[in-house]
Amino acid sequence: MATAQSPVHHVVIFPHMAQGHTIPLLDISKALSNRGLKVTIITTPSNAPFISSRTNKHPNITLSIIPFPKVPDLPQGCENTADLPSMALFTTFIEATKKMKQPFEDVLRNMIDDGCPPICVISDFFLGWTLESCHLFDIPRIVSHGMGVFAMVICKSPSLHVPSVKDLSLLDPIDFSELKFPFTLNKGDIPVVLLNGDNVRLVMELAEADVNSWGVIVNSFEEIEGEYVGALESNYFNEAKSYCVGPLLLYDQLDQELDASYIKWLDKYVESNESGSVIYVSFGTQTHLSNDQMDEIAFGLEMAGHPFIWVVRSKTWAPPDGWTKRVKEEGLVVYDWVEQRSILAHPSIGGFLSHCGWNSVLESLANGVPLLTWPMLGLVIPQRDVGGEKIMTVDRVVICERVKELMGGAKGRKVKERAQELGRLARHAVEKGGSHKKLDELIERLTNKNM
Repeated sequence: MATAQSPVHHVVIFPHMAQGHTIPLLDISKALSNRGLKVTIITTPSNAPFISSRTNKHPNITLSIIPFPKVPDLPQGCENTADLPSMALFTTFIEATKKMKQPFEDVLRNMIDDGCPPICVISDFFLGWTLESCHLFDIPRIVSHGMGVFAMVICKSPSLHVPSVKDLSLLDPIDFSELKFPFTLNKGDIPVVLLNGDNVRLVMELAEADVNSWGVIVNSFEEIEGEYVGALESNYFNEAKSYCVGPLLLYDQLDQELDASYIKWLDKYVESNESGSVIYVSFGTQTHLSNDQMDEIAFGLEMAGHPFIWVVRSKTWAPPDGWTKRVKEEGLVVYDWVEQRSILAHPSIGGFLSHCGWNSVLESLANGVPLLTWPMLGLVIPQRDVGGEKIMTVDRVVICERVKELMGGAKGRKVKERAQELGRLARHAVEKGGSHKKLDELIERLTNKNM
């Protein structure tokens, strides 16, 4: 295998322009770089600074910048889903990326002409058009999703597409007889986009490119999801394999202290022997909560009486009158982007109230931090009342009780023990367990294929 000083084999990585999809692929870039491979990351001008800041200490990683197309329906300069004024424009954004096909192929062609052809392209599920580009140059395309194995298996299950599902009520269970898991999924638990046929053409295009890829790389580890790997691989053609190589964040250990005000605020709880006393609250970058719900969260955290750090991304919410003054000693609200991994790795953190994005789940468990789960996006189970309707606002009393239980109750102690156990499993997987071996297997297959 090549040494880190003289990389020979070359991998191209093309992330979707969304932070939750980009960051894991930056982690795999570093893992490949550390194993002696040259990595080129394809991105756009406005996304380049963030990616560069995350990879500039790795000399084997370079960026290739291509323009993001201008389309009438997107705001000028919108090159990331975080910049969309509404997620209703998400499909428009995905369609726009197709216009990057020719510049992307020019990059691949130049690499080949320069004698440095890539042994594979790892590209995001939402960039399905890259498969055709890869076929043009006989380069294996490996697809990356923003989900774990189990969620992908459910999304691809034929049980979602039998005619009888249309006649089910929201509270009726769906028969996943081909799978075994210890709970029931009702129709109302499944994301609408998987059931109602919206944007059928785009969904079919992405799905076809997905299952025809050479392989799939998964940000998870077989120690917790291994029993579903076979079911996932059964959905792919050409004997494609899945490679569980996560949690990818563990390939990017923080090698320096972060000089941020919120980290200094957390430090005081360690200095006063209150490790594990702070609950971290964040609902990701794609979740939009009503101002009424934000108020209930604020009052619920205040009533719980535990120190908290809350990352707020709402542009319209303002704290209730007097609330900020009342919680200023034990509560910190941050309105800017934060280094979430540094927060979850901090010894003062004892719990995480989360929207259950897959990256957040892995980042929490990898650090042994227990989750107070509030599912909001993707294949996660929404809160519903007895009639099956989604609960639009969760009451402050409920939030207070759940925070108290997690941070100081008997159930919370059991959950913390389980989280710490999973953290040990995650670290072992990356250091010398299943994920370490799968990454080596992937590299060996690709390098042998191109020798």
